Amino acid sequence: MSATSSPLIIAHRGASGERPEHSIASYTLAIKQGADVIEPDLVPTKDDVLVARHENEISETTDVAQHPEFASRRTTKTVDGQTLTGWFTEDFTLAELKTLRVKERLPQLRPGNTAYDGQETIPTFAEVIALAKANHVGIYPETKHPTYFAAIGHPTDALVVKALREAGWDSREAPVFLQSFEVDNLKRLAGMTKVRLIQLMDGSGAPADGAQPSYAAMTTPEGLRAVARYAYGIGPNKAMLWNGTAPSTLVADAHAAGLKVHPWTYRAENYFLPERFRRGTDPRAHGDVVAEIRSALAQGIDGFFTDFPAMGVAATGRGVK
Repeated sequence: MSATSSPLIIAHRGASGERPEHSIASYTLAIKQGADVIEPDLVPTKDDVLVARHENEISETTDVAQHPEFASRRTTKTVDGQTLTGWFTEDFTLAELKTLRVKERLPQLRPGNTAYDGQETIPTFAEVIALAKANHVGIYPETKHPTYFAAIGHPTDALVVKALREAGWDSREAPVFLQSFEVDNLKRLAGMTKVRLIQLMDGSGAPADGAQPSYAAMTTPEGLRAVARYAYGIGPNKAMLWNGTAPSTLVADAHAAGLKVHPWTYRAENYFLPERFRRGTDPRAHGDVVAEIRSALAQGIDGFFTDFPAMGVAATGRGVK
């Protein structure tokens, strides 16, 4: 099964470097390019259907602003301490969301992707699962803002587990990795499902649920041992693998705690690359992301998130399936 590959090639929001993120076209291209798993971020609708969007605020990834019938839904909310103005999935039924069309989130950096704007609807989690099953790849869903959604009456943990069980996926061998930046919901999920859980981490800040004082505290050897009590692995910001140009101890420390390491997110554009991997000065131009990925693979990472699965395949030296 592809979800047991090492290193695991994780298609971040699909092949989102080449198609609008979280679209069926993006996931389909990622599968064609050789991804082992496709990654849907999950947020709920008003009628508690999980859909694939990076955020619940959808003005940057859909044409909702061009729908006069939804003009009155524009509002301001605070999500995990960030104040946002726009349109939010939890204020729309699935039927209403399906009238929208998806678009490229980063048109300045990825102008070629705008050719696909307006072609697709927002996919449901069930549709992403069906696509993965039909193509024999795994899934790597992220539960977005679980504490926020639970607080407004839309808890998502049970919805995720129900969908996975309906797919027949409730074991450590299932082609599923379930991820979250929060801690307490992963601990809850550990008691609800047997699929592999991944604790996401960033180079600064702390989990939004306040369960830990900082991500830094979670990356100490003691902190990683605590994570290993409920999680299969960690998903750190790729920058956490380095102290300047020298490797940090994170990969070795995580492995010592029994955790797999899946850093995020490898993108080809110079804008996202460390200086040593940039090529030229145009932020939209592609640098050497293959070399960047290989530098992480040399540290022994077990998988990686990328917007460009074909480049991920090239970095591993693996042939396309």
